[in-house]
Amino acid sequence: MNIVDLTTPFTDPAVVAGYAEGTPRRVPGFADLHLMTLVLLSERAPDAARILVLGAGGGLELKTFAAARPNWMFVGVDPSGPMLDLARRTVGTLMHQVELVPGYADDAPPGPFDGATCLLTLHFLRRPERVQVLRALHRRLKPGAPLVVAHHSAPEGDTPERWLTRSVAFAAGAKVDATTASAATMAQHLPLLSAGEEEAVLTEAGFAEVSLFYAGFSFRGWVAVAGPAE
Repeated sequence: MNIVDLTTPFTDPAVVAGYAEGTPRRVPGFADLHLMTLVLLSERAPDAARILVLGAGGGLELKTFAAARPNWMFVGVDPSGPMLDLARRTVGTLMHQVELVPGYADDAPPGPFDGATCLLTLHFLRRPERVQVLRALHRRLKPGAPLVVAHHSAPEGDTPERWLTRSVAFAAGAKVDATTASAATMAQHLPLLSAGEEEAVLTEAGFAEVSLFYAGFSFRGWVAVAGPAE
């Protein structure tokens, strides 16, 4: 899937309407993932931080972050207009802390930002595109600023289908009917990287201190810090 194709499923009215309710059921520990992300950002961010949120459509993480850190400001970037509209509704009375920008990583303000997140997004991108996106984030971060990413990943030494099947079963409430077929379709369309490749991509894009902090079936999350500007 090319970067320009990312909006395709997220302009479907049915997908947008069900996103806020459906996504937490699909991702193990969804609310805790947001809280862990907040902890990791807070370790290095100043009291009045400015945070870049890439793939912010829907607004679920923005709402959590803004509610917990009233002194922080956020820039949320997403290519889908309908998903940004949903983000406005989700964030609601906290929108005074949020600026929403339509587009991709290169469309984000230049910063520099005190931290960045990219949740449930990078699994749509092939390796070269991931490096491109991560480098765009790196250019917008202060040296030493944290980046938190989480998405589907292929486990080392195992087939992606096995773990995607488990994620699909989790989303279905542990029902197993048709999960194998659904997982096979996901494996065909998502260019998943192994954990080692994920960490190598972050390093190639200029990040250091790459550490795994989250794992839930096929989902993995890493935190890293921006190295010196090239």
